[in-house]
Amino acid sequence: MTLESVLTRIDESLPEAMERLMTLLRIPSISTDPAYKAECESAADWLVTELNSLGFKAEKRRVPGHPMVVARHEGPGPHLLFYGHYDVQPVDPLTLWDRPPFEPAIEEGPNGPVIRGRGSSDDKGQLMTFLEACRAYKDVTGTLPGNLTIFFEGEEESGSPSLIPFLEANRDELACDLALICDTSMVSPGVPSIAGQLRGMLKEEFTLHGPRIDLHSGHYGGPALNPLREISKLIASFHDEAGRVAVEGFYEGVAEVPAELKRQWEACGFDEAAYLGHAGMTVAHGEAGYSALEQQWARPTLEINGLWGGYQGAGSKTVIPAEAHCKITCRLVGAMEPGDVRRKLRAHVEARLPTDARITWDSDLDGAPAAVMDTSRPEFEAARQALSEEWNREAVIVGMGGSIPIAYYFKSILGMDAMLIGYANDDDAIHSPNEKYDVKSFHKGIRSWARILDRIAK
Repeated sequence: MTLESVLTRIDESLPEAMERLMTLLRIPSISTDPAYKAECESAADWLVTELNSLGFKAEKRRVPGHPMVVARHEGPGPHLLFYGHYDVQPVDPLTLWDRPPFEPAIEEGPNGPVIRGRGSSDDKGQLMTFLEACRAYKDVTGTLPGNLTIFFEGEEESGSPSLIPFLEANRDELACDLALICDTSMVSPGVPSIAGQLRGMLKEEFTLHGPRIDLHSGHYGGPALNPLREISKLIASFHDEAGRVAVEGFYEGVAEVPAELKRQWEACGFDEAAYLGHAGMTVAHGEAGYSALEQQWARPTLEINGLWGGYQGAGSKTVIPAEAHCKITCRLVGAMEPGDVRRKLRAHVEARLPTDARITWDSDLDGAPAAVMDTSRPEFEAARQALSEEWNREAVIVGMGGSIPIAYYFKSILGMDAMLIGYANDDDAIHSPNEKYDVKSFHKGIRSWARILDRIAK
């Protein structure tokens, strides 16, 4: 009966919850622009005040950049940490916005009313779903729902420069039984999703050196080694005809998707044709034998992000360039280790260098393994059932093609798994003009967290 009372309270108090979100959205907390430092402070202060009013012990923590917000409520049950970020992306180009980005409003969208404004989906609307679920529990029961720590960051949209030192310095305080992360989306509209794995990342950049200087192509064309031609051969050698990465040992640590998880993915409502069509494609061009969803979530990649050399200006300049350049990123899955992949990639390149060519590598680029959660934990199934009940369709455990560093840092620094549960949609235009968050996502997101907490916070 307590859960039903909490859900009723959420429904009845939705207008007040929406106005609180609007208040937060009006604060232009753009973290990457120093001109908005005071506004980032204001957003952190607003959250501290709200959290304290709910019964948390909240405070603003100083770091070299924008402050962290940490709040604590001791209670029975497992210790859960909820993470979100209060900073937002810049709004440029401003001319493409239909309304001022920090004057949020409710508008009618093609699928129902939406909250329009910067940060509405990424991540203020998402983090407020959790706070409003806690508020409803407090209103109904007189106390917060369990043993909770809240952690809000103010630099996520500007590279999180203060995050790792803060986690390391506060490891004992922040390490919990499980983290809950709201900075994510649903796999398809109306399909509740829990991300259980995120791909890792390896960055590489190299220069292929040939002649001592740029050469006249009439005097040296033919005898001279051409770095652009040789780097093209190297690039072509990275993949076979089936789209598999041809670097020896690249797939060590990569496992196939378990049958039950693959079944969930196939039934999740993902529209492959629409996904590809959005990018102007008709077929998937990755590894043969895998769906676009598997290629995005569960298979590693080696992508060429930049390739250049020689004359780049207007007209023609008849030179053979002295060097050519390439930027690469690899998305990693499973147990792939960035350092191991880096060694294999470099060995592949250096074994194919012709006489008179040499390679220099950028030694300052980083890498991080995939974040793979233990989805066999009972909390994952409990949350999946709670989401299924709220959204009236089967929730799915999904992967993510990108990398959300906080999930990896929670695992590597704090030693805890994370459940990534958010209610955004792919058309929310995060980081873009006219960002929005569906009112349905906000409302059902609050109800979803109430159901999840009812199942896992005891």
